[in-house]
Amino acid sequence: MTDSHHPRRPRPDLVTSFEHAGVANAYQFRPPYPTEVFDVLESLLQEQEPTNVLDIGAGEGALARPLIGRGRVTRLDAVDSSAAMVAAGRERPGGGHPGLHWIVGAVDRVELEGPYCLATAGASLHWMPWRRTMATLAGVLGEQGLVAIVEHGYHHLPWRNELNDVIANHSRNPEFDPRFSVVEELTERDLFRKTGEHRVILESFKQPVAEYVEQFHSTATLARELMPSEEAEAFDEAVENIVRPYAVRDEDGDEDVLSVEVAASVVWGRAVARG
Repeated sequence: MTDSHHPRRPRPDLVTSFEHAGVANAYQFRPPYPTEVFDVLESLLQEQEPTNVLDIGAGEGALARPLIGRGRVTRLDAVDSSAAMVAAGRERPGGGHPGLHWIVGAVDRVELEGPYCLATAGASLHWMPWRRTMATLAGVLGEQGLVAIVEHGYHHLPWRNELNDVIANHSRNPEFDPRFSVVEELTERDLFRKTGEHRVILESFKQPVAEYVEQFHSTATLARELMPSEEAEAFDEAVENIVRPYAVRDEDGDEDVLSVEVAASVVWGRAVARG
């Protein structure tokens, strides 16, 4: 089996969407990772020294910045192919931590200062060439080093069906199956050998309606840069109309806010290098 695209996987050409500054800016409105995710990641470090971590497809550092800020990790190398995402990450809270090193480039092509005791991937591996990426990880991880694949997103939205119809009408990759599992694909190809899993749910995350709408434009398939302005406005209006009945006014009476749940999972195991 090869890394070639099939309908369940995102179109690889859409990865260039992350090079747009607008996409990088919208990323800040994605839901945060639950605190428990970072507890799990730190537990995977065990007693290894030095505690150097590699974050691949780091984006603007939604995993990297909080993880290095907790003080357990000595050095964290955050790698992303988009200069715009890295630039945004440097400016976000914790982005200038002295132990956080930003690297622009594809993880299978940049120079890495291993060994690392942990490599993390937050919703990013599906964009990468799997054989080369997993071979790279296998080479830079220490003897006990693990790969942790982290997924998260909104959980049990009551407006999900209506929302899916709007997304399907505007997505630049409408054939993509949201049930696609990169862990299953990597396991099937014997590029990843799972050794553990943990699922967490963060309840009652509050988010202004405007930010909820804007976070969709942080995705490769719904980037504003891929839409005529009229289409982007129509998309925003459609989503806002769907969620507005579920919103309540905040305490200051300034904006409408949604209460949602965020679900997350961490799956860990060994990277496998295959010729």
